[in-house]
Amino acid sequence: MPKLWTETIDAHRAAVRDAAMDAMAALVAEHGLIAVTMSQIAEQAGIGRATLYKYFPDAQAVLTAWHERQITTHLDQLTAAVDPAAPAIVRLEAVLHSYAHIQHHSARHHGGELAALLHRGEHVDRAQQRLRGFVQDLIAEAVRDGDLRGDVAADELATYCLHALTAAGTVPRPEGVQRLVTVTLAGLTASRR
Repeated sequence: MPKLWTETIDAHRAAVRDAAMDAMAALVAEHGLIAVTMSQIAEQAGIGRATLYKYFPDAQAVLTAWHERQITTHLDQLTAAVDPAAPAIVRLEAVLHSYAHIQHHSARHHGGELAALLHRGEHVDRAQQRLRGFVQDLIAEAVRDGDLRGDVAADELATYCLHALTAAGTVPRPEGVQRLVTVTLAGLTASRR
């Protein structure tokens, strides 16, 4: 098969998948999770039901694919938040700020039953491991640089940061998110040895 044809088919498949996921997100936001059917998704996406079924077996699969895409976007945002030339402590601070703002924003857009449903599964576990490893590596580097405490293991500090900043989802205003990040960072620098 010619390369141009293959690229065109791959682009079409990606566009159909994206349209279905976007349609699912819009329908859930408008009608709630329970009311969404494959027919509604197909209609909202502007594709036939038979085409939709070629890509997804059911509405849950569309929702899971959408969530995986959201998680990947968030992880990419966290990676992009860092300047690779900056010291580890500066990169860590940028990642923690970005993570807290993502938590703050996400809680307002898909909490409750949707969050409970979405945050089960292997894709979430993989993303959490990747995120924890990323933060842990930044912390370990900042400890080696002498910018963070060395009396607590980097993996424990990474877990502390991520759990603490998950609370940003419950903070009503962005200023509160900033304060939460400041307090979390203060916990990393106390008792430096």
